[in-house]
Amino acid sequence: MKEDILENYRNAGIIAAKVLREGALEIRAGGSYLELVESVESRVIDAGAELAFPLNVSLNEDAAHDTASTGDERVFSNGDVVKLDLGVQIEGYIADTATTVDLGNNPLLVEASREALEAAIKKVRPGVTAGELGAAIQAEIENRGYHPIANLTGHGLDQYVIHKPPTILNVGIHGGAVLEEGMVFAIEPFASTGSGRVGERARMEIYSQIGMKPVRIPSARAVLESVRSRRGLPFARRWMQNKKLDLAIAGLVRSQVLHGYPVLSDIAGSLVSQHEHTLIVTEDGCIVTTR
Repeated sequence: MKEDILENYRNAGIIAAKVLREGALEIRAGGSYLELVESVESRVIDAGAELAFPLNVSLNEDAAHDTASTGDERVFSNGDVVKLDLGVQIEGYIADTATTVDLGNNPLLVEASREALEAAIKKVRPGVTAGELGAAIQAEIENRGYHPIANLTGHGLDQYVIHKPPTILNVGIHGGAVLEEGMVFAIEPFASTGSGRVGERARMEIYSQIGMKPVRIPSARAVLESVRSRRGLPFARRWMQNKKLDLAIAGLVRSQVLHGYPVLSDIAGSLVSQHEHTLIVTEDGCIVTTR
């Protein structure tokens, strides 16, 4: 890996780790969901980096892909299990990291995903398979009495690319991708009191551009122009100032120009914890950029 690329990955990770820690400290019962999201996202910009995707703040049974909407009136409540998933990029090189804040009494659930992540990181080196990492994750979570979420995975990273091989499952399999020196990926275990599988909710606030077609509607053209610089990285609906935004986004999704990310949830009433780090595989182990 070229030194300048490695430096971008490292610097993005340093910023992501610092901002995530600071954001987690802001979460309290009665606090504003929208204010928390805007505060964390602003810290990334103030640090001289850019967002790789909108800050994900997912509550309780929601595991991923929730973020604030314009005018969001939600507040955090006693008992909430809050997942913060932050992506920072410098020149397209991404640091993806997550933590869980427990506003209830769920220390073992939070420990399960955290220790699963650490167990997987300890195994990372060239020649190890993704299946071995998944087995380590699964064991740590199940040993504490919870379910790993089997249909959410860690993922490879590249310049302006959030999801690519290798896929790092949260359950053990035989085989899987073989890790190689220079690979960059995120490991993100989820531990659940529910079924261990997520489904899609109707709520959708995050989108990315996946195609380019001629667009005649002015409001839709305005959306595409505003996200051009993101080069396919996800954006939030609330980042847009457009009187016909709902119509424009719906049309672009139908035309397969935009892809939407529904909130992903386990069964109602369950609780999910998450932890995540970004790693670069080295000759004899790995660099964790988001410590």
